[in-house]
Amino acid sequence: MSNAVYLDYAATTPVDPAVVDAMVCHLGPEGTFANPASRSHLYGWLAEEAVESARRQVADLLNADPREVVWTSGATEANNLALKGVLDACGGGHVITGATEHKAVLDACGWLETKGHAVTYLKPQSNGQISPESVAAALRDDTVLVSVMHANNETGVINDIAVIGGVCRERGVLFHTDAAQSVGKLPLDVKNLPVDLVSVCAHKVYGPKGIGALYVRRSPDVKVAAQIHGGGHERGMRSGTLATHQIVGMGEAFALAGSLKDEEGPRICALRDRLWRGIAALGGVSVNGEGAARLPGHLNVAFEGVDGEMLLTAMNGVAVSSGSACTSASLEPSYVLKAMGVTDALAHGSIRFSVGRFTSPEDIERAISSVVDAVNRLRTVSA
Repeated sequence: MSNAVYLDYAATTPVDPAVVDAMVCHLGPEGTFANPASRSHLYGWLAEEAVESARRQVADLLNADPREVVWTSGATEANNLALKGVLDACGGGHVITGATEHKAVLDACGWLETKGHAVTYLKPQSNGQISPESVAAALRDDTVLVSVMHANNETGVINDIAVIGGVCRERGVLFHTDAAQSVGKLPLDVKNLPVDLVSVCAHKVYGPKGIGALYVRRSPDVKVAAQIHGGGHERGMRSGTLATHQIVGMGEAFALAGSLKDEEGPRICALRDRLWRGIAALGGVSVNGEGAARLPGHLNVAFEGVDGEMLLTAMNGVAVSSGSACTSASLEPSYVLKAMGVTDALAHGSIRFSVGRFTSPEDIERAISSVVDAVNRLRTVSA
């Protein structure tokens, strides 16, 4: 593999070696490879046992009942199941979400609008947060669901889901949060938070891609209509043969995240802050989301007088992004930054750095050197 410094952990994480080891045991003929739904022989029983053990590991990190964990192919499917499933189960209604949500939520809401459902898109504050007051003001008599992410994928800005969820609960409205970026990094205790549905996935927390889950509260029982039909798997909410190896990988990744979070968060935050100090020395730079609580590894920086795409090319040996991985092919400025009121020029000159488990102090020093050199060269050329 290249010697580039990887600082794009918000897009995806490498699978932890311990997770790889756990997954391999569920692939080959000597392993637990069977269909977990095959309940007529030992092979199937062992696979089902592995799946249920992983379900408990995921539930433990959320402080949930394992029966509240529904397997999906990732957070995108979990978001779609939450939004479309609730609207179907309720027979329609009004939805509230934020203009800075992940495309998996925004595009699902756009689809709901084509089916005649009303959706309100809340503008964030200048620091990127969706205020609980804006949620309260947007509630209507026909509102059935509010969907506000726990932490933003581009800026790392954290929303106060406890207060937002409380506003929803007072009005008898269901509350969903996309926690793909925050799970394993922030406390997420569903027994003590007023949340009804939570989307999570493995690949943001050192697990495999292609596996995720939707937390669906059981008490009081939240109704979610299936969006995939076929065999009535996952208590009728999500049909499809379960991928034992991926599920085991997600369970192991969540268990690791739970055991490491107290030491990992502060270490990653310190590395992120060191990176910012090195970049800030350039001058003409600012943090998008400044003043708001942010995830420990996220750093979204606006560089004055520099085009972000050119900066990506000019940085030698540093893997970063100019926005979310889902929109990196677009030449448009980040919709998240634009919604926050960032000018087109600064949005075009913004780069997302994200630090993770395998980032070293040496990586940070190399990244600082590369960024400073690239920005100085580009500013000299454009002067």
